[in-house]
Amino acid sequence: MILIAMGVSGAGKTRIGELLAERLQCAFTDGDAFHSEANKEKMHQGIPLTDDDRWPWLKTIRAAIEEKQRAGETAVFTCSSLKRSYRDVLRDGDKDVCFVYLEGSFDVLKERIGTRTGHFFDPTLLQSQLDTLEPPGEDEAIVVSIEHTPEEIVDIVMEQLKTR
Repeated sequence: MILIAMGVSGAGKTRIGELLAERLQCAFTDGDAFHSEANKEKMHQGIPLTDDDRWPWLKTIRAAIEEKQRAGETAVFTCSSLKRSYRDVLRDGDKDVCFVYLEGSFDVLKERIGTRTGHFFDPTLLQSQLDTLEPPGEDEAIVVSIEHTPEEIVDIVMEQLKTR
């Protein structure tokens, strides 16, 4: 099984991904690590990424997913996965890939982004991400509000995984 914690910046993908990996006793990989330096620089400068910027990044993450699967490993990844077409690249028809959509309001997300330090993402890009976001339905992902504590979110996800 491969889980992908998804959502816009500030949703808590990394924290939730780490906690899920800990609970599942498996590897955790932050999708941001696969961004090119050019992508990171654009985001740092407040320039939204285009689909052309994202396709190579998504394909690299998909290759990492396939590597884990070939090794027979469960793993947790993070990736914003803003559009269904992006999720389709990551899933590639694979029923063992499950998305966990961390859903939150603009105000909560903005507050969270404002408190973090040392991240390449320019906070002014939040609205751009929200404008790009095609929220997955419950048929496509486990949907969890970020209003819950991280531990509650992980509990909800683990419970939902039992029914999938």
